[in-house]
Amino acid sequence: MQETFFTSKQAAEITGCTLRQLQYWREKGVIVPVISETGTGRSIYYSKANLVELAVMVYFLSAGLSFDLAGETVKTLKYKEPELFKSGQGKRFMLCWNEKERSLSLVEFDREKAIASVVEGKPVIPLWLDQIYQQIALKLKN
Repeated sequence: MQETFFTSKQAAEITGCTLRQLQYWREKGVIVPVISETGTGRSIYYSKANLVELAVMVYFLSAGLSFDLAGETVKTLKYKEPELFKSGQGKRFMLCWNEKERSLSLVEFDREKAIASVVEGKPVIPLWLDQIYQQIALKLKN
């Protein structure tokens, strides 16, 4: 079965990014399209997995993460759980406050830990890639 690819314009419309964001994220190496041909013209195409990466980046930025933290977290997720971006199947994660490191850390989602952190006034950002994947899939059907 042949995979479908999307132009930058289509990727922007599907994920809610701007074309400038896509360009910037490509230049910074945060989200690199599957196909980037060079020659007399330049055609850039995104895979469905790339669309999920873009949607995760948009989610993190909308949650208030800095560009650097959002980008590093996307890269970490791609390394730890690459299947999540391809099929939406796998673990659920959250970013929660790590007292030792004095920063947000990516950990597997734990409801009790999330509730305890919120009760203590510490930030928690749930990340359910299966839900983001489903939203992208729904947009692609329409």
